[in-house]
Amino acid sequence: MARFLFIHGSCHGAWCWRDVLPHMQGHEVSAIDLPAHGSDATPVAGITLDSYVDAVIRHIERMGAPVTLVGHSAAGITLAAVAEAAPHLLDALVFVCAYVPRNGDSLVSLRKQAKRQPILPAVQLSRDRLSYSVKPDVAPGVFYHDCPKEKIAYALVRLCPEPLKPQTTPLQLGGNYDSVPRRYILCQDDHTIPPEEQERMVADWPESAVTRLPCGHSPFFTMPGRLAALIMSGESGP
Repeated sequence: MARFLFIHGSCHGAWCWRDVLPHMQGHEVSAIDLPAHGSDATPVAGITLDSYVDAVIRHIERMGAPVTLVGHSAAGITLAAVAEAAPHLLDALVFVCAYVPRNGDSLVSLRKQAKRQPILPAVQLSRDRLSYSVKPDVAPGVFYHDCPKEKIAYALVRLCPEPLKPQTTPLQLGGNYDSVPRRYILCQDDHTIPPEEQERMVADWPESAVTRLPCGHSPFFTMPGRLAALIMSGESGP
């Protein structure tokens, strides 16, 4: 039996993996609310990237290491930071249409490298400039354009503000991160992280480590069974 820990992306929570976890039969699985997300009531003002890393490591230690860490979208940054801090706790990393940093990158610097930034019209900065939210009238077209209506409704009432500091913090990555096996699930109709940017971030990866799915930014809603199968098996698609 393998262990899997699922990490959500910006403005989401553990709830986004609701439809995937039941397909992970025969394995120990868990999904975490990062600090200030979902049911975690930590104030946004104190949240740093280290807050995310510490929360994930504590959760892994409760589960019992090692685990495969699965991260969606912005969680690619958290995956890399956890791997650098505690590679001994990890079997592998699975990036689901996620940012893939190199040493010195932050999420914001990676986003700015893109020629297209479709997420920007959906984002609204808080008055204190400590977080941002996604406009509920724009979110469906960015995050969920190919999702069933009931799943869009389920998500919209659960979106939360996203702390800015973890996304502006450059990562210090080295041999620890490089030592952890990794795979990438690329979404070919993504309206949040452009597919060509996902291709660029994994251009030097072995082709066997990259799977391409014909869907938007939320495969956990559009094809949860197929996503779970890929995560469990490690197979690559066409």
